[in-house]
Amino acid sequence: MDFTPRFALLTGPWNFSYKALIKTGECVIGIATADLIETILNVGTTTGSETDKFATFGLTALPASKVGAPLIKECYANIECQVVDHIKSHNIFVLDGIKAWIDEERKEKRILHARGDGVFFADSEIFERREKMKEKLPPGV
Repeated sequence: MDFTPRFALLTGPWNFSYKALIKTGECVIGIATADLIETILNVGTTTGSETDKFATFGLTALPASKVGAPLIKECYANIECQVVDHIKSHNIFVLDGIKAWIDEERKEKRILHARGDGVFFADSEIFERREKMKEKLPPGV
């Protein structure tokens, strides 16, 4: 959000992550690379209230050092975060990064970015996945 390790995360009461953030006041942000796009889509379109995402999608949980949530071994980077504010009127959580992890040995380092409309990119390569995400996209997107 500025020049500190501060992040804004938008989610709402319909989301299992929202409830976890309210309950624990902490989380881990996993920074995924382009080779994980299909896994990320599967993780992002499945609810943690019904599915163990680590077991279902072959992810490896590693212990974090500052928060209770696990790191994701398959991610290029993980950021342990604490909730410092919750702007309820906009469903925004403000997070402070308190510890960062990077897997320098990982071969793929192109970080995957979501545009929010079912399209992703990494180092100017476009990954169009609107069809797979159509049920999760708002009307008109």
